[in-house]
Amino acid sequence: MTLTSFGPANRIKRSPETHPLTWRLRDDAEPVWLDEYQAKNGYAAARKAFADMAQDDIVQTVKDAGLKGRGGAGFPTGVKWGLMPKDESINIRYLLCNADEMEPNTWKDRMLMEQLPHLLIEGMLISARALKTYRGYIFLRGEYTTAAKHLNRAVQEAKAAGLLGKNILGSGFDFELFVHTGAGRYICGEETALINSLEGRRANPRSKPPFPAAVGVWGKPTCVNNVETLCNVPAIIADGVDWYKSLAREGSEDMGTKLMGFSGKVKNPGLWELPFGVTARELFEDYAGGMRDGYTLKAWQPGGAGTGFLLPEHLDAQMYAGGIGKVGTRMGTGLAMAVDNTVNMVSLLRNMEQFFARESCGFCTPCRDGLPWSVKLLMALEKGEGREGDIETLLGLVGFLGPGKTFCAHAPGAVEPLGSAIKYFRSEFEAGIAPTRAAVPPLARPIVVGA
Repeated sequence: MTLTSFGPANRIKRSPETHPLTWRLRDDAEPVWLDEYQAKNGYAAARKAFADMAQDDIVQTVKDAGLKGRGGAGFPTGVKWGLMPKDESINIRYLLCNADEMEPNTWKDRMLMEQLPHLLIEGMLISARALKTYRGYIFLRGEYTTAAKHLNRAVQEAKAAGLLGKNILGSGFDFELFVHTGAGRYICGEETALINSLEGRRANPRSKPPFPAAVGVWGKPTCVNNVETLCNVPAIIADGVDWYKSLAREGSEDMGTKLMGFSGKVKNPGLWELPFGVTARELFEDYAGGMRDGYTLKAWQPGGAGTGFLLPEHLDAQMYAGGIGKVGTRMGTGLAMAVDNTVNMVSLLRNMEQFFARESCGFCTPCRDGLPWSVKLLMALEKGEGREGDIETLLGLVGFLGPGKTFCAHAPGAVEPLGSAIKYFRSEFEAGIAPTRAAVPPLARPIVVGA
């Protein structure tokens, strides 16, 4: 994996003024341990938060900065923090870091945890102070063994330095932090499924309300934030709201910077810290270098496998939630994937839907039965054994598994790329229908994408 700088061809170096997340990274990609992190102004924001800021002021600062969740949903972080109870008699609260990064084509949190583990710890320490949480967990994807090793070492370094544990920085505030590795389920990325898994239960999403801020881990108030989200907190506290807002490009409604990337058959696949509002064309051409010789761009996804496909003509969209929303899909994780001209969309979607069907927790009927049904139909179309009506049935499933129709957001995310692929590449799906096979009735009340 690579991580380049703001300017094309690395003409501009990373700096604290422009790259709050990545300026401390080493050129050799080795971890930044405590001594080096503190030499690069690490934990200065935590010291400021503990010495000079009331707990409610920290929450308000993050809210005023406009920080939004970086895990894909984009919910305002300060608003989420504000949902935690104000009742001082509730002395057991939890802060959870969602590090169960299993979205296909997404690896941004892994880079932060492997190379800047103390940035995450500092972000959690300040957040814990603001939320009055006495214990935190980093719920880590089980396959991220290097990240687990580096985080555990960083936690021990922070404890030895008095930055975790009892009476942190002489403030009387206690905060214990633990690294918890998961068992490998995509559904644990949903915050309440993560909570169930942490408690040792089956990783099913919970009914909401009550929300975790009221009833979370072991029935206590709990706040769940993504890795990249928490890593933004130290810079906001250290350098202020106005500076943080100034990082985004004109026209962006999202503030600050974002780890963005491009994968696929591009010349320079990688990961970059860029301002919200940069165009997808800049990301694709100036940073990823465009397509490799001999390939052309057929389609692209802006932010992980659960976002809809877009066409080359959509590359001028700005990379922020509203900018990508204008062209018909979601920003997601901000790590884009290029689909080249050699890829058959039916085969690509069959592969994606197999993943989503396998990772369903099976709790609700639309997801449990609908996703395997889509796989079965796509497999038939891929083999040229589809029937008349199969495409209409797939579009019906896109509607029946859409937002608000299932218990959590797993199924809606799974069918969003399917609906967009049929919308833009219907002829490839039609090519899989065998003329000799009898038609079958489509789903009742098929819902056509874009209707």
